Amino acid sequence: MRISGDFSKIMGIYNKQKKVANEDKTKKTEAKKDLVSLSNEAKDYQTALKALRACPDIRQEKIKEIEKKYVSGTYDISGKDIADKMVKSFWDEKA
Repeated sequence: MRISGDFSKIMGIYNKQKKVANEDKTKKTEAKKDLVSLSNEAKDYQTALKALRACPDIRQEKIKEIEKKYVSGTYDISGKDIADKMVKSFWDEKA
């Protein structure tokens, strides 16, 4: 079956109508503002995190105490205590 006619004109008319329909749809959209809402749990977490960041990672008073014992020669830890701490640390990391 053969259809005669100029298809480019027909396609041009179709495309013009298609573009107009798309433009109408885009004009109807409105900009909306983004809203952020934090739960009470998230606020509590944020407060706790700020408190942790304020705490020093190294307890200076503990270091000074151990340093004094070491310098005076009274710092003595048994091998069993060291081994116990190493094993406990290993199992804590696995859990």
